[in-house]
Amino acid sequence: MSLPKVNPTRTAAWQALLKHFEEVKDEKILSFFEKNKNRANDLSFKWEDFYVDVSKNRLTTKTLRLLLDLAEQINLKQAISSCFSGDKINETEDRAVLHTALRNPNANKLLVDGLNIVPQIHETKLKIKAFTDAVVSGEKIGYTGKAITTIVNIGIGGSDLGPAMVVDALQYYKNHLTTYFVSNVDGDHVNEVVKKLDPETTLFVIVSKTFTTQETLSNANTLRNWFLQTAPSEAVAKHFVAVSTNIEKVKAFGISEDAIFPMWNWVGGRFSLWSAVGLSISLSVGYAHFESLLDGAYKMDMHFKNESFDNNIPVILALIGIWYTNFFNAESEAVIAYSQYLNQFASYLQQASMESNGKSIDRNGNSVKYQTGSIVWGEPGTNSQHAFFQLIHQGTKLIPADFIGFTQSLHGNQEHQDKLMSNFIAQTEALLNGKTTIEVLEEFKSSNFSDKKQQSLLNFKIFEGNKPTNTIFIKKLTPQSLGKLVAMYEHKIFVQGVIWNVFSFDQYGVELGKQLANTILAEFDTSNNNVTHDPSTTNLIAHYKSNK
Repeated sequence: MSLPKVNPTRTAAWQALLKHFEEVKDEKILSFFEKNKNRANDLSFKWEDFYVDVSKNRLTTKTLRLLLDLAEQINLKQAISSCFSGDKINETEDRAVLHTALRNPNANKLLVDGLNIVPQIHETKLKIKAFTDAVVSGEKIGYTGKAITTIVNIGIGGSDLGPAMVVDALQYYKNHLTTYFVSNVDGDHVNEVVKKLDPETTLFVIVSKTFTTQETLSNANTLRNWFLQTAPSEAVAKHFVAVSTNIEKVKAFGISEDAIFPMWNWVGGRFSLWSAVGLSISLSVGYAHFESLLDGAYKMDMHFKNESFDNNIPVILALIGIWYTNFFNAESEAVIAYSQYLNQFASYLQQASMESNGKSIDRNGNSVKYQTGSIVWGEPGTNSQHAFFQLIHQGTKLIPADFIGFTQSLHGNQEHQDKLMSNFIAQTEALLNGKTTIEVLEEFKSSNFSDKKQQSLLNFKIFEGNKPTNTIFIKKLTPQSLGKLVAMYEHKIFVQGVIWNVFSFDQYGVELGKQLANTILAEFDTSNNNVTHDPSTTNLIAHYKSNK
């Protein structure tokens, strides 16, 4: 069964939302609290170790009811069922979308093209576990007999961003192995990593489905050549493994077939950290923690699949995002995690969200006449408070923000955690309330400013407030809670793609530039320029060739 193909703007719910928007667009969030004394409780959701407060938003309970009507009218229930059932909802690539199957410990049978994929999943997990245990225990040794101490993941896009984010987020749980990630084809990147490596104790994990990706293969060959400066060619098999489907190319590289981990076309790259693409995660934190990560994601899967929409956290967050994108015309959303461990979380979500829903053709093949996708960005708090919060507080753009925080720190320094969480909560309060003229004048009373100075500063000190936020409070950053959090955003992205009537699981938009790059690369090594470019590109190529 394919996904429903409903233009959301033609539904009765969308028209009702347009009318409702005109009624509430100028209302203050504070007025909603005044009208509904129980709003904070009505618009908060408790699930396991998650507490999600959406009450600080420019919407009412009626708004949510209308948004939930929209979800019903575009047949979201059918779409969710199709996703979990293995239907080929990635229609443009004729693929199922089953990253959720990778973290389902209870599945016995799930067919893709008539083949039960569950045994493959279990077999791969056992292989990841056995390999991880051998490396971590020191049983697997390098070509000189020394134990492996360093892991280098070589990949790009989904083969890098997901594993890199998780390894960074779970540093508290890491073992004795040191892990590096090489992604950019920029030679300076790989060469800086090389400085830190010992060829006798380093294991390289090459992640490339086709084993032809330019960036990944360039870096892999550079590292292989560096390795072979001191090691014999047969040692490649002891120090390189691959996650790929192209067995012949991998074997030609020097990697033994039993050191190849599978990839499947029913797992999209940006949703693949749960598969063997997450091998570097398992190596870095141990297989038990990797399994816990998957278990957390599975718990969120079951919440998303089975919970009614009015209590379904990913669905509610997705609908709120639709409200701001399509009715308030907000163009971006900030994700502010109050944990340094989540330093790469916003970068990961950039790909997950913008590569998925940055589409202008709907599932019917027509150009869309409404906004799809959202620019996702952010940095950890409190650093971000001293960077871009000025724009959110007093700028001219409406920027809804997700605040993610943990009630317990990992290292147990309560003084630091109290300061961190006081900032976490205070920022959402400040964005809600702002600062009025009366409050600023009251503050001036304790200053030495003259009346003239006060008048000149007054407008600059006023905060409009009424800035929307979602607050996501989690008990503690663990592998399981991280799995829940990542899966929550995956499902939010999926719901929004369904509502926007776009295909969220292809990414043709990344291909054109790569194709042109190959053409231009060939021109760098020849004086025959048979390809016609625009005048600017022609000049840029000539400038580079004359100065390299």
